[in-house]
Amino acid sequence: MIDLSTTYLGLPLKNPLVASAGPLCKEIDQIRRMEDAGLSAVVLHSLFEEQITMEAQHLDFFLSHNAETYAESLSYFPDLASYALGPDQYLEHIRRAKESVSIPIMGSLNGTTLGGWVHYAELMQQAGADALELNLYALPTDPDATAFAVEHQLTELVSAIAERIQIPIAVKLGPYFSSIPNMARQLVSAGSKGLVLFNRFYQPDFDLETLEVTPNLALSNSSELLLRLHWVAILYGRVHADLAVTGGVHTAIDVLKSMMAGGKVAMTTSALLRRGTAYATQVLGDMQQWMEDHEYESVRQMQGSMSYRSVSDPSAFERGNYMKMLSSYSLRQSLY
Repeated sequence: MIDLSTTYLGLPLKNPLVASAGPLCKEIDQIRRMEDAGLSAVVLHSLFEEQITMEAQHLDFFLSHNAETYAESLSYFPDLASYALGPDQYLEHIRRAKESVSIPIMGSLNGTTLGGWVHYAELMQQAGADALELNLYALPTDPDATAFAVEHQLTELVSAIAERIQIPIAVKLGPYFSSIPNMARQLVSAGSKGLVLFNRFYQPDFDLETLEVTPNLALSNSSELLLRLHWVAILYGRVHADLAVTGGVHTAIDVLKSMMAGGKVAMTTSALLRRGTAYATQVLGDMQQWMEDHEYESVRQMQGSMSYRSVSDPSAFERGNYMKMLSSYSLRQSLY
């Protein structure tokens, strides 16, 4: 019998396939369907710092004041009234989800600065969340902000939340740091028990007719997985934290690669949005079949087997691979 079980943030999971934060997690019925399809845990959609610290109507007034003067810039800001759940409703959503399913439910906070909103980490714990994913989605734009200042702000935030709660914290971060391994260690030292690699960088588009910045959301595909595999494989065994892969997880092969790189879990949303929550059952079945065909007895047996510390040529993760890739391209083949 193939053993798909794993652990993540100290939580025993029946398999490594986890639903990442996304719109499917907003409905209790969908969460039930995800459990029925075999998903081992659910990360709820994020509660944003901005939702907590400002009432939507106050922000609307602030942004609308003298709107005729700088109308083009207003579209950069979100309409917070359009978010489905406010802070109180979000906490109730955690309670209802915990009552409805037996798999772990993880809350998600999205923010980057210290403030009163941090208190909601405690409230999420009280509502029954099994863990907290802290989404550090931020793109520094101030040329006077040093890398040290940016990183210090984020680690200070993690430390402040870790001091407030007893449930484990995982930090979801992007790949845009000068030294990802060092940043990873800083976050772990600040209290993070897990690292979720990586946040997707959503890039808006310009509408030249309305002079507005418009959302440009495209679902992921398996090609995005490579960046995640690269860094999980490098970090595995070098930081004392559980690693989660998110972004580009669509197939059983994607999940298996994530485990071999060193992930404890592989998180998916785009695949479920494209193919429905029942697709998770197929992914898990394909995993079992592949493992049986290749004589693997458990997920734990393969975790980290293709990491930086395990492969015979670690340079494949570093500059050596860059040189090999460029030199392997054949111009003659591309012309025919």
